[in-house]
Amino acid sequence: MTPQLQQAIKLLQLSTIELQLEIQNVLESNFMLEVEEDNETGKDADAKKSDDNNSDSQASTETSELTTKDEIPDDLPTDSNWEDVYDGSTSYSQPSSEAQQDQWETTETSGETLQEHLTWQMQLTPFSDTDRAIATALIDAIDEDGYLHTPLEDIHLGLNQSQTVEEDIIELEEVEAVLHHIQQFDPLGAGARTLSECLLVQLQHLPEDTPHLKAAILLTQHHLDALGNREFNKIMRQMRINQEELAAIIELIQSLNPRPGSAITPAAPEYVVPDVIVKKMKGKWTVELNPDTMPRIRINQQYAGMIRRSDTSDDTNSLRNHLQEARWFLKSLQSRNETLLKVARCIVERQRGFLEYGDEAMRPLVLRDVAEAVEMHESTISRVTTQKYMHTPNGIFEFKYFFSSHVSTTEGGVCSATAIRAIIKKLITAENPKKPLSDSKIADLLLKQGIKVARRTVTKYREAMLISSSNERKRLA
Repeated sequence: MTPQLQQAIKLLQLSTIELQLEIQNVLESNFMLEVEEDNETGKDADAKKSDDNNSDSQASTETSELTTKDEIPDDLPTDSNWEDVYDGSTSYSQPSSEAQQDQWETTETSGETLQEHLTWQMQLTPFSDTDRAIATALIDAIDEDGYLHTPLEDIHLGLNQSQTVEEDIIELEEVEAVLHHIQQFDPLGAGARTLSECLLVQLQHLPEDTPHLKAAILLTQHHLDALGNREFNKIMRQMRINQEELAAIIELIQSLNPRPGSAITPAAPEYVVPDVIVKKMKGKWTVELNPDTMPRIRINQQYAGMIRRSDTSDDTNSLRNHLQEARWFLKSLQSRNETLLKVARCIVERQRGFLEYGDEAMRPLVLRDVAEAVEMHESTISRVTTQKYMHTPNGIFEFKYFFSSHVSTTEGGVCSATAIRAIIKKLITAENPKKPLSDSKIADLLLKQGIKVARRTVTKYREAMLISSSNERKRLA
């Protein structure tokens, strides 16, 4: 395959943000390309367009002797085996200038980590040098959820092994005392070794007049496992409280944060830019490219017109090569846009029910269906639908969201897995919290709707949606 076709295929698999970086790289490396300004309107724009066309025609005449193998075909054959041309590396991953490096530094900044947040508070605390060393070791051992899973004995042993002969031996009680101090830092409970300890730290910082505070502390200390197992009758009997009091206590405990580390999010936000926009106009669903996803670029006619005025052969060849590369890049962009539109329109055509009624109306769809409809290879459709997003009235979805396997119905039809998950979620939302639906019961309810699904399949779909089991969903009211 020629380098030009490899470029076309690579552009096709890039996400919108990656493509913007790739376009910026090409603009910096090829002087034959320029960004089309939006303020070029009216007669000035028309006159410039006319001049550009004339100049482009002259440049085309001057470069007509380019070899046949470098001519741009009307239809780029980008539908091929990706493994033949894609090696996993693209130019956008390597900044080519200080400006691009600054852009990366701006867009890839991350927030403060939990360790950094705790260390900052430690530095503001009047610790001794020994206590500061203990606190540093403890903070380093705290995981992202805020828990300390490393035994204190191991941390104590490691601290003493790192001490010099002149320094005093650190006692285990000192390590324990510093840990309790860290647990009072923000977020409260960070550094706890168990869930019970984490919740107790947070409860002890509530005002003393908080309703049911003492009972909540007692339950957390002695009956937390029973609460996790939903043994409400056992708890009421042992604590000698009624159902209303237990419900109030549970509500207080549920207001706490069992994962204090989650309050500190170090990950930078991921931005999604839709590639296509789906709208319903005059009763029909339309698909169009997002005009804000990339700058409009074109051939710089001033440089293109210089080809015929070049005096030396080296200058002429350099200008012609840059012009040809620029034209290939524009053609590759056009091919990418056409392929995206073709695939997006095929998806919208087959998933009109989803656009009209939501997840429960999602139809089964696999890559082969789209590949056959647009006459492309399945591997190409897979790459085209990865990291490409569609803006719909129901929200923004990745192309791959519209693909799902099917389950046979009792009437001989099929139902998509996405629709089944939506129905399961709807059933669970409407269930009686005192008697939540088991997976077997959900399978029976689906069968009554004509959908034959095994209990283990219901379990798989429920877990995929991060929905707890019926026993864990049980509530007092």
